[in-house]
Amino acid sequence: MLIAGFPAGPWGTNCYVVATGPGAECVVVDPGKDATAGVAEVVREHKLKPVSVLVTHGHVDHMWCVAPVAGAYDATAWIHPQDRHLLADPMAGMSRETTQMLLGGSYEWAEPDDVRELADLQELELAGLKFVVDHTPGHTEGSVTFRTPYAEAEISEVMFSGDLLFAGSIGRTDLPGGDHATMLRSLASKVLPLADDIVVLPGHGEQTSIGRERATNPYLQDL
Repeated sequence: MLIAGFPAGPWGTNCYVVATGPGAECVVVDPGKDATAGVAEVVREHKLKPVSVLVTHGHVDHMWCVAPVAGAYDATAWIHPQDRHLLADPMAGMSRETTQMLLGGSYEWAEPDDVRELADLQELELAGLKFVVDHTPGHTEGSVTFRTPYAEAEISEVMFSGDLLFAGSIGRTDLPGGDHATMLRSLASKVLPLADDIVVLPGHGEQTSIGRERATNPYLQDL
């Protein structure tokens, strides 16, 4: 399996390109601000063809370039219905500091031409890969994670965790649509039961594992 990740934009949001290998179709996860060029570079380097864009949640730092990327490659965008409105109106989910950062600029957002909605425990088969969707509200109402099998290096799965789980921390819950109690329920029901060997590729920061977070993450330890 090929997984290429890079931090994009002023928020350093991790964007991932996932494929079975070079020369294959691929899936793009969370193309945030300024991610278009990075995606294009990975696609050229590995001779890939994007067919789907997966969105872990509707915050602008994760979906800024969803429409441009999907449009450039005629790809389908996938998002949970409770966050779908943020594709066209990301201001509804922004923090005060983000809104102030964007003041004075002229920005337009719109849904991609082909948008499909995700559901809890849905199984997707995209670009020769299988993904399991877990609905994990708390950071936003429509937050999800994506898990895909990874039968290499004694790793059973890779999880794209968005802003649910980070190395040593969790996503904030003080933004519109966020709720701390709901976040804790998502962590308890969707993260704690997972195998320790699962590699976590978060929306920000370094990769980690379920085992590492179970042993060291204070939020998981409190649960």
